[in-house]
Amino acid sequence: MVDIAEILGAGDADTFFGLPKVELDKLSPIDVVVLGIPCATPYAATGTYSAGAPRALRKAVAHDASGTAHMDFDLGGPVLGDGSIRFADYGDLPWSEHDHVANRKTITDTTREILSANAVPIALGGDDSIPIPFYEAFADRGPFTILQIDAHIDWRDDVDGETLGLSSNMRRASEMSHIENIIQVGARSIGSARPSDFNDAVAWGVDFIPARQFMERGIEHILSKIPNNANLLINFDVDALDPSIMPAVIGPAPGGLSYWDVVNLIQGAMNKASLAAFSIVEFYPDKDTTGHAALTAARVVCNVLGNLARR
Repeated sequence: MVDIAEILGAGDADTFFGLPKVELDKLSPIDVVVLGIPCATPYAATGTYSAGAPRALRKAVAHDASGTAHMDFDLGGPVLGDGSIRFADYGDLPWSEHDHVANRKTITDTTREILSANAVPIALGGDDSIPIPFYEAFADRGPFTILQIDAHIDWRDDVDGETLGLSSNMRRASEMSHIENIIQVGARSIGSARPSDFNDAVAWGVDFIPARQFMERGIEHILSKIPNNANLLINFDVDALDPSIMPAVIGPAPGGLSYWDVVNLIQGAMNKASLAAFSIVEFYPDKDTTGHAALTAARVVCNVLGNLARR
């Protein structure tokens, strides 16, 4: 069988895109840190469905690790640009299937260490609850605008008594004093939200652009809602993508965004605002029978890195 990795001369890479490894006490010369976050606060009903996501995303672009100097036609040049922006991969955070308090503390503390070194964290998740402790790390550094790209709005106050789970991440973010604006893109079909949850979000001030409106009005309509030069936190739940290209999620819904919808939206947002952090969540490796979904998700991350390299 022909293997593209062999053609490209690639070997095994245990970091994202073959980036150098870095330890927390050696962050000072690094501008962008990729961070694997397998798990935060999963529900008992879902389990740790995305714990293998960081490993799967790294594996998906391992064959490109020898091609960092190659032409990337998504970006018009090598992914990492001219080398003036320094990238590294910290690896995966330790996590517990049962001690969710410890998971959240580790996420917040490690992210604070990265921010203290003036680096931009790129979080490879992991379950959808990760943004809660991830965003807690940004306290006293705001204000921030959140761009949430997601098929669901995640505004439940609790699910079976759990207030920090996957259906609550945007409601919890709205309660953080450093979060000033929330723009949510891609909602469609039926999720866990009740009408009262949606009404609470609207009352708070969320700008919603459902998937149907995205298709009708385009990217510029969304970009107009992002304040110029805002400090931007982008959270990309991969179920925002159409299940025809992203089946590896727990909540698939037809009518989702395309790869280019997401890539162009993120690039436009990063051109207008300053990216403070990016996170990708909900990738479910067990549902990715061909590996193509992991490649799609990982290529979105490559585009984020490429846009940071060109800022």
